[in-house]
Amino acid sequence: MQAWRVHRNGEPSEVMRLEEVDRPTPGEGQLLLKVRAANINFPDALLCRGQYQIRPPLPFTPGVEICGETEDGRRVIANPALPNGGLAEYVVADAAAVLPAPEALDDAEAAALHIGYQTGWFGLHRRAHLQAGETLLVHAAAGGVGSAAVQLGQAAGARVIGVVGGAEKARVARELGCDVVIDRREDDIVAAVKEATGGRGADVVYDPVGGDAYAKSVKCVAFEGRIVIVGFASGAIPTPALNHALVKNYSIVGLHWGLYNQKEPSAIRDCHEELTKLAAQGVIKPLISGRFAMKDAADAVQRVADGTTTGRLVVIPEGEAR
Repeated sequence: MQAWRVHRNGEPSEVMRLEEVDRPTPGEGQLLLKVRAANINFPDALLCRGQYQIRPPLPFTPGVEICGETEDGRRVIANPALPNGGLAEYVVADAAAVLPAPEALDDAEAAALHIGYQTGWFGLHRRAHLQAGETLLVHAAAGGVGSAAVQLGQAAGARVIGVVGGAEKARVARELGCDVVIDRREDDIVAAVKEATGGRGADVVYDPVGGDAYAKSVKCVAFEGRIVIVGFASGAIPTPALNHALVKNYSIVGLHWGLYNQKEPSAIRDCHEELTKLAAQGVIKPLISGRFAMKDAADAVQRVADGTTTGRLVVIPEGEAR
């Protein structure tokens, strides 16, 4: 079968190679899955660079999230076990963690549902306890992680303010339904949030960016607001001033979604049931901005690494780029 492999760390476009490899053999408690679609996540770029918290042995295949097909024809979503990730024609995955693909979503959408939307749901509900009528500020609102949070915030009855970088991403954020869109390249984020909230600030901040985004967030978070730390796509990990959190009465909460797989796997399944219902109602639907043929997967990962994309990029092993 064909699979993309990384033999040394570096930029995805430079270190990913499409190779012929043996089809994997499932072990005890595992399933062999034919990959129908593989979603590209920012961790795939970090894996290539050797900057992710998990460093699989070289060579490895990136791809942490797929929609696949079981040998008996069931359509499922799964997180393939590294070092044999999802940018391949076949993968193996732990049977206990495989979930049914929502019927309301096509293969590409289903492949993009799991990590981003689970992260958003746990971040907004389990960690921040977002309530209807509150204001949610989402950084990188037009990206894969941010767009999921925007839709989930709307589903929860929140007023959503989206922060983006550039006119095209602003357009996407408006189409997603953000009540207010702030272009960080043109607007003063702090002033714009305060103006949009009558001076109160955002009740919940969803931050997958870190760096300057976090620095601006603490200046416009509301009394008893919650800042959810999801990741550091900017590459800069902020150092919180805890005295500032004390005097303004806001909370800084971290979210490592993967820990729920270890600590409370039943919560993952419960969340998936909720997401499936929301998808069936048309309330959430992953924004797919590009579908790539297998031969173009390295280009897709590089685009995500460069931060130039909106929504999600998905590789279709048997499809054509479009």
